[in-house]
Amino acid sequence: MIVPKFDPGDTPGYVYEMMAEHIAARIDAGELAPNTPLPSERRLAQEYGVSLGTARHATRLLRYRGLVVTIRSKGTYIADRRGRPQ
Repeated sequence: MIVPKFDPGDTPGYVYEMMAEHIAARIDAGELAPNTPLPSERRLAQEYGVSLGTARHATRLLRYRGLVVTIRSKGTYIADRRGRPQ
């Protein structure tokens, strides 16, 4: 599966939701493997060309959806969802 380039353009809606959907697609495509670190929020903000607050909100949304887990003082990791119902 090839993940298209992130481009919110003039699409109505929240950029953080579009960003979270794009990262979720990268996880589904295997680009971001289970149990590996998600890039830092600062790095994600730079990569996606968004503010740090937008990157944080997208990460929070991914955490809520169970796609990532955050371990205090360690970082955020891609959740291992193999064998779990989705």
